[in-house]
Amino acid sequence: MAVYLATTSAPVNIACIKYWGKRDTKLILPTNSSLSVTLDQDHLRSTTTSRADASFEKDRLWLNGIEEEIKPVGRMATCIAEMKRLRKELVEDKDPSAAPLSKYFVHIASYNNFPTAAGLASSASGFAALTASLAELYKLPSTPTELSLIARQGSGSACRSLLGGFVAWNAGDLESGSDSFAVQVAPETHWPDIHALICVVSDTKKGTSSTSGMQRTVDTSPLLQHRIKEVVPQRMKDISAAIIARDFDRFAEITMADSNQFHAVALDTSPPIFYMNDVSRSIIAVIEEYNRVAMLPENGGKRKAAYTYDAGPNAVIYAPSANIKEIVSLIVRYFPQQETFKDPFSLFGAAGVGAGAVIPGFNENVAKTWEAGSVKGLIHTRVGDGPRVLRVEESLLGDNGLPLKTA
Repeated sequence: MAVYLATTSAPVNIACIKYWGKRDTKLILPTNSSLSVTLDQDHLRSTTTSRADASFEKDRLWLNGIEEEIKPVGRMATCIAEMKRLRKELVEDKDPSAAPLSKYFVHIASYNNFPTAAGLASSASGFAALTASLAELYKLPSTPTELSLIARQGSGSACRSLLGGFVAWNAGDLESGSDSFAVQVAPETHWPDIHALICVVSDTKKGTSSTSGMQRTVDTSPLLQHRIKEVVPQRMKDISAAIIARDFDRFAEITMADSNQFHAVALDTSPPIFYMNDVSRSIIAVIEEYNRVAMLPENGGKRKAAYTYDAGPNAVIYAPSANIKEIVSLIVRYFPQQETFKDPFSLFGAAGVGAGAVIPGFNENVAKTWEAGSVKGLIHTRVGDGPRVLRVEESLLGDNGLPLKTA
């Protein structure tokens, strides 16, 4: 008896040009285009197994071992229904001998290898993994860009996690959303030297969710309208050109400016939204001073790091790989760690980071030294590839169609 099953993994992505605001909340159509870096799945990923079987009695979903309700008109149900529609249209209607999987219920199990407390948008990698898994299960001939139209309806930023490297989500203009999809600006192999250091500042639930915050900003912020019409279109062109040219100085300048403007838009909302905290702002001060020193003529005259913040206090610092050791040392100097830094690229050897250090010419007074644990953890990763199809042995579902691991 045939078993219809597929397992895939999908990456986290962190935006350099921010998506903030929807013009259609049902289809998740953004008010502006955005651009992100896909991070390495060897460090951060969602893994999803989907299985279709005539014996299943309903669609079921388990996240990290806990069964979740699939609400009839919710985002998960929408994605599953859309993928079943594609299976029927692209496979079954063209090949009468194909198994009628579009009529079968599915069981889906998904796990993240990073804790929710890491402050990363698990919905992006999660919906990308779901879409990729169902596409493999249904043997769809669709491209990642075509699949991004469906992943977008689960989580806006999920559409960018269907591609590796540097990815643009084109906002589009059509009411149908058919021109709002993700495209690859450059693969990870084009600029593999880009690394990322994630500084986990807070693991507490934020006071204003992204969904409600976006809507409030759309309704009340005059600055958002200026951002949509005047600022983002040019930045999308400029940062794409910087990526193609592998110009980190320009990439860093645009990334930091866009992060700052996104948070200015949040402040321009009524009532204002505060996603960063004092620790977040101290990290900005440290990176700005690091770049000030780097931009001195005798030091090369170019920026060496770029911070960016999503709708929360956690920092992501992009940098060429050669600069990460200095950056980790600086962060540890100002934000002592309670746990040993996990060093996946063996930057520090057996001795570890130590007490941290500052570079010559660095003004140590730009920030105070915080108490241990103010930055709860550091995750070092790099630019990576898009979804991967995994082996049958890596399935998260057992022979009975239920999760192999439960919470």
